[in-house]
Amino acid sequence: MASYLNSSMVLSKPKQPASHLDFLNSQHLSSWSPITSVRWRTHHQRCSVQVKVRASSSMGKGLKVMISGAPASGKGTQCELITTKYDLVHIAAGDLLRAEIAAGSQSGKQAKEYMEKGQLVPDEIVVTMVKNRLSQPDSAEKGWLLDGYPRSSSQATALQAYGFKPDIFILLEVPQEILVDRVVGRRLDPVTGRIYHMTYSPPETEEIAARLTQRFDDTEEKVKLRLQTHNQNVESVLSLFEDITVKVDGSLSKEDVFATIDSALSNLIKQKNATLGMAAA
Repeated sequence: MASYLNSSMVLSKPKQPASHLDFLNSQHLSSWSPITSVRWRTHHQRCSVQVKVRASSSMGKGLKVMISGAPASGKGTQCELITTKYDLVHIAAGDLLRAEIAAGSQSGKQAKEYMEKGQLVPDEIVVTMVKNRLSQPDSAEKGWLLDGYPRSSSQATALQAYGFKPDIFILLEVPQEILVDRVVGRRLDPVTGRIYHMTYSPPETEEIAARLTQRFDDTEEKVKLRLQTHNQNVESVLSLFEDITVKVDGSLSKEDVFATIDSALSNLIKQKNATLGMAAA
């Protein structure tokens, strides 16, 4: 089975994280320690909110997390918040492919051949890349956050065959009408790289508004097709991780979404520590 990653998704430059809206683009987290601050605007009002995430180098040690969410679900921002607090290794298949292609590795060369032909990269190539990254010492020591992968039951099964099983599978759920609204309203400023939303984060001046562009696939018709594909993929994966799945309402504010995820991860760590304590007794 071919991978869901194609040339347009992998070879394109990473989006500039300049927007205040998580569903537009994730903010980079500041580097000051031990408190990290991230600002955003909520979905319903353009007001500045500050959330402080206390980082801990040992809090998520050994934690294995998978997270899934539809386009515009805010998954990118939640990944940053999770990795900041729990110090997990953030792994995204698209990033791995870009890195392997840039490095000229054997897997990267194979993937590039398929992508230059406009073909999907076979599962075995991407799964091998993900497996190799999960096998590195930092992933084993710190724990990992697998972002948006696996996207099919065959990919999930292949990872399990290599011995990689998550402790928790987080699913961000957002109603389709909200996702469509978020995506269709997005606009890119080609000069600054900033992403705006015509309703929730409009351009500051008419000059900026005049030069904004829209991605070719940010139309209602195409986003609905993308969401349909995403939903089908998620259903196939959920069947394998049903007993460890935590569904989170992604239509809530960023802080409420993270609070739910944070609570689930904290409880999971307590359970793991309790189990280790009993085993050691």
